Amino acid sequence: MTRPPLPPFNEDTAKEKVRKAEDGWNTRSPANVALAYTPDSKWRNRAEFIEGRDQIVRFLTRKWDRELDYRLIKELWAFEGNRIAVRFAYEWRDDSGSWFRSFGNENWEFAPDGLMRRRVASINDLPITDEERLFHWPLGSRPAGHPGLSDLGL
Repeated sequence: MTRPPLPPFNEDTAKEKVRKAEDGWNTRSPANVALAYTPDSKWRNRAEFIEGRDQIVRFLTRKWDRELDYRLIKELWAFEGNRIAVRFAYEWRDDSGSWFRSFGNENWEFAPDGLMRRRVASINDLPITDEERLFHWPLGSRPAGHPGLSDLGL
């Protein structure tokens, strides 16, 4: 099984890979998202270390049980060979109704089949008001034409 686009990446295929990752994460489907990673994928997410698809599914299930109304935008930062760096922001609310915008950077490394074998994420959370929210679309993929991070000044 392959997961195109495959490395080595050029600018167009790196952007395509980033958008596919964004769309996948916006489904909030842990089992489907985990299929984009190698069975032995290694992650660092904040201070948590995760290895393999089973742990990825458990992590994402916990994440989306806590981060309600999650909407994510990713943007290509850099690429070379089988590696891509992205910056991202996502908005979510907790079960008390408080809103947050989480900002971060990810470094990705891909296997030849296009599955991600390493993901390193650094993330910071900023409390925001409902009026400060910028990501207004129905749950699911960001619609075509919705501004990206740079367009929003983030």
